[in-house]
Amino acid sequence: MAEPTLPSLSAADLQQLETSFPARRVAVGEGAQVSVRESGQGPAVVCLHGIGSGAASWQGVARRLAPRARLIAWDAPGYGESTPLVPHAPWAVAYADRLRALLEALSIERCVLVGHSLGALMAGAAACKGSLLLPRIARLVLISPARGYGAPARAEEAARVRSGRLEALAQLGIAGMAAQRSGRLLSDAASPLDRAWVQWNMARLNEKGYRQAVELLCGDDLFNYLPPVTPVRVLCGEHDVVTTPAACAAVAQACGVPLERVAAAGHACYVEQPDPIAAALSAELDAA
Repeated sequence: MAEPTLPSLSAADLQQLETSFPARRVAVGEGAQVSVRESGQGPAVVCLHGIGSGAASWQGVARRLAPRARLIAWDAPGYGESTPLVPHAPWAVAYADRLRALLEALSIERCVLVGHSLGALMAGAAACKGSLLLPRIARLVLISPARGYGAPARAEEAARVRSGRLEALAQLGIAGMAAQRSGRLLSDAASPLDRAWVQWNMARLNEKGYRQAVELLCGDDLFNYLPPVTPVRVLCGEHDVVTTPAACAAVAQACGVPLERVAAAGHACYVEQPDPIAAALSAELDAA
């Protein structure tokens, strides 16, 4: 099968990413490392991406917050150059433990924690009652949160989602998945450049990390960790077809807050509409 052609990003686009939002590796103990991208100075905003993305996806928000905040985006375990977790089928608490090791390594005592899609499930576990991360989380922001399929009543749905995603991986490979699936993450009005970046991020997934993330998606449930102890906001793109506004409204209700809709945006609303997302995070910094 011929490898799909990816949208074209110019050398200048890629250079700007590395200049304004550079990547580095952080040792987190026990021979593990986490790759992060970082920019800005000031209070910390820590961002967790979803199942089909990576740290670079936060570059637009990072540029807008750089004058007033230090934004740190990780490549989740098994993504980028981040060491995978040990379990074949980790739950969100395992990702939260790796996040705690990262914050300790970076000497971040307090932050606004942001989770998008599957990253929201990880962030929810980090901010739940009894979490060792609670002293470090001033505010929590969940963007287009993925609930997960771990509830007993969703067992059949979980099996269907798991088999569907793993079959797509086997048949298409990472590049083929990026070519065929990345478009669902954006609204019909998304710019060609936004589409190129979303596909570029997805095309750089690692198979082992993606398989572990599929197990997290199918085996755990965000509702296990709600409501969070930390003050929380829940946002969703108004045209999101992945974690729909109705599904996100249920998460917001479980958190005891209203759902905030991001206009003219799909699932990856922080890529498509970084201005309102940056404004929301700036308000959370003020509140913190």
